[in-house]
Amino acid sequence: MHRFRAIPAVLGVAAILAACRGGSSPSVSALPNVRLAQPLQAGHKVGLGAVLNTKDGGQVFGFDVDQKGNDGGLASAMTVKNNGATRVSVETFDQDTGAITSSFANETGTVNSYGFDGIFTGDVGLVTHYYVPKGQLFAQRFYEVMNPVTAQKFTGKWTPPIKDIDVLQAGVNQTTLTSALFAIELKNGDQPDLVVTNIAANTVSKIIHLDPNLFGGGNGPQMAQYISKNEAVLALSPDGGTVGGQAPLNVVVNLQTGKTTQFSGYNNGGFHAGFVNGAAVDPNTGVEATTTELNSEVEFYDVNHARGITFVQLPCTRDTDQTTSGAGIANDPVHKLFLVMEPQNACGPGGALQVYDEAGHLVETITGFGFAISEPPAALNPAKRMGWAFGPQFNQLQQFFY
Repeated sequence: MHRFRAIPAVLGVAAILAACRGGSSPSVSALPNVRLAQPLQAGHKVGLGAVLNTKDGGQVFGFDVDQKGNDGGLASAMTVKNNGATRVSVETFDQDTGAITSSFANETGTVNSYGFDGIFTGDVGLVTHYYVPKGQLFAQRFYEVMNPVTAQKFTGKWTPPIKDIDVLQAGVNQTTLTSALFAIELKNGDQPDLVVTNIAANTVSKIIHLDPNLFGGGNGPQMAQYISKNEAVLALSPDGGTVGGQAPLNVVVNLQTGKTTQFSGYNNGGFHAGFVNGAAVDPNTGVEATTTELNSEVEFYDVNHARGITFVQLPCTRDTDQTTSGAGIANDPVHKLFLVMEPQNACGPGGALQVYDEAGHLVETITGFGFAISEPPAALNPAKRMGWAFGPQFNQLQQFFY
């Protein structure tokens, strides 16, 4: 994922952290919360599955799953004392059952907390370690590595090429050794950067300094990695998502040379598009999908030719609807699907997951979600046609099949 994650906030003298049932895969007939736009393939199971509960009861701060295995990882924390002390841990889990398989880095205090950044090629996990020195207000950031996640412990460290950076997003990449991280320099005006790195080897091949006027502040870039072309794709709102504002912008960054190109996105609706809430790219074809805030639309783009493919309204919405807009998007490059999280289902109660093909056709709708956090996208295992999403509660993850 990668993985975009909820990040623990640091307040006062401590890191104050604000933001399953086992069994086999259910059959379609046992899953009533499914509306299909196309017939299912034989054996294709669709709907909600197990609910994972963190072992220590803490809120989930980032998670991911190994796409070539059966393991996943997450970070957990919860405030337990009036002085801001938190109970923290890093946990691993079984993708099939949602059972927690290990819990480590366990501590209660005001010094340490963790955020799970993602799982990368070779089942390598990256975890941000927030450390608040005694008597100080703000956390320092260190980066722990689990190589592999199934080791169920920290096995090494990743060393940032720039001091005091905060990794905000990681491109989804479990295919090649080189991953892209979107980060900001905390003591340099939050200068935005792309870091091209082999996390397992603790090496950095490129640092790309991005324009802070474009990628900083409230423009909210959403990043994906176009692996076959060695590019990062960032979708953003150049004017901060203003009502009636500019069209979204798609920026393509060559991860070897640092060269950038850009093209404008769709800007439909009476209020225009607003913020880009989510973005994903098929790492092989270069088809991109985005969701936008003010019009409840999903947009599809051809990154190779820097042009739009089509746009669609989420089911039961209009192009002036905001509360029913889509959020995080995950891509399944094996089955050529985009999975769009809709926090408030416009067609009924609760949240929904809308599944589209790369031409913008609605394939199926899965309902019954209660997304605790919806803008970080789901984590998928395409081989299993299985995913995990935040919710229903902040200390839970929801399994689903698509």
